[in-house]
Amino acid sequence: MHSNFDLNDKSILVTGGTGSFGKKFVETILTRWPKTKRLVIYSRDELKQFEMSQIFSSEKYPGIRYFIGDIRDAERFRRACEGIEIIVHAAALKQVPTAEYNPMEFIKTNIIGAENVINAALDCGVRKVVALSTDKAASPINLYGATKLCSDKLFTSANNIKGKRDISFSVVRYGNVMGSRGSVIPFFMNKRKEGVLPITHTGMTRFNIVLEEAIELVLIALERSLGGEIFVPKIPSYKITDVATAIGPNCKQTIIGVRPGEKIHEEMITEHDSYNTLDAKDFYIILPILPKEILENYLNHYSAVNVPVGFKFNSGTNSQWLSVDDIRKLIKEYLYKDFSI
Repeated sequence: MHSNFDLNDKSILVTGGTGSFGKKFVETILTRWPKTKRLVIYSRDELKQFEMSQIFSSEKYPGIRYFIGDIRDAERFRRACEGIEIIVHAAALKQVPTAEYNPMEFIKTNIIGAENVINAALDCGVRKVVALSTDKAASPINLYGATKLCSDKLFTSANNIKGKRDISFSVVRYGNVMGSRGSVIPFFMNKRKEGVLPITHTGMTRFNIVLEEAIELVLIALERSLGGEIFVPKIPSYKITDVATAIGPNCKQTIIGVRPGEKIHEEMITEHDSYNTLDAKDFYIILPILPKEILENYLNHYSAVNVPVGFKFNSGTNSQWLSVDDIRKLIKEYLYKDFSI
């Protein structure tokens, strides 16, 4: 899965640009397309922006800009979008337990913030918008997932209100990014020193994707999207007990119970979605309900076929699985070069 999209001479804005995805995405752009006209990092944390500017400075990369701002602030965000052609929307509040205790904060950022991104894009002549989603947005049982489902709906529906503007909105939905902040692998790596790894549920499974794969899918969405798609990568699952065994084979695994708002298995495509989901070889595409002739355009554009009715993409029934050895290899290759057991 590789994109041939050319971002030289383009003006790009990344919301949440100092997060795990944002930093790697910026690095990818500057490495592959050093002649990018403008690259705006839009985020709230001045310290993270300062630290990032030490690595990606405007002296070395003349097109880079650091904008302090919150996507809740519609006026500030609109100002940042002047002259921008492409928006990659990665800003979000995403910790599941935190959302259960602070619901309105997640609604303000993940839903109202999404609407602010859409309005600014429509007002400022932006051409492409790709928003990042999560497996927790499919049949959500927690508030975080519900806010991201709302966000997905806002972005896919925004194509209905673009009028004659040359703009498309689409979404990329993927599973847990391996090693991202607050995720299980860094947590286990820290905990293994104590000799005990806390397991929420022995049957728990999750999808797994490395950051590089997530970025590639976003680039494919920027290159190929017609508007309204939710792109879902074909990625493997792992068992949480296998992750614990891979990291601390001699550690005791203690069952602590499922946290509030947590599922045993995650789902990225539900059975209900199967009626309007396409199989495009390297990834799936969930579409809005479309007239037959417009659906044909998408099928032809992606050389895709309809998935069978009743199909679902669930981490517990996935056909691809990471073994304990696979997990160790990925940890060593992508996260901790000096990893050993």
